[in-house]
Amino acid sequence: MTDDVMVAIDAGLRQHIGGDRAGAYATFTALWASIGDDGDPLHRVALAHHLADVCDDPAEELEWDLRALAAADSLTDSRAQEHHSSLAVRGFYPSLHLNLGEDYRKLGDLAAAREQLALARARLDALGDDDYAAGIRLALDGLADRLG
Repeated sequence: MTDDVMVAIDAGLRQHIGGDRAGAYATFTALWASIGDDGDPLHRVALAHHLADVCDDPAEELEWDLRALAAADSLTDSRAQEHHSSLAVRGFYPSLHLNLGEDYRKLGDLAAAREQLALARARLDALGDDDYAAGIRLALDGLADRLG
């Protein structure tokens, strides 16, 4: 069964990857208005996670990343696996905490950034041994370098 919201999120992601940040932002914010703060946790985590990436204001980016984390906290593995059988919610957290760490770094809250970095690293065991995991590890190393 096709999940129309996930298809729409993917379309917005393709806009962003294609260089249309403003279009992706418009797509994502319209989608958020339709699903709302109480919508399906899978939709909220995916949408907020990607919406944060198209925000120009670091404070707004932080707001969306916090929404993604809150949505993940209410998401179940069974719901995630309805979308893709390989998904486990615990695998979302390294990326979510990485993004929060970057947000806090951009906003100058280095203590909070370091805390998020530690939370991300503590959950790396949730990731497999693949290109995605390698990318997350590399990004965490980059954040650590930027934090000094």
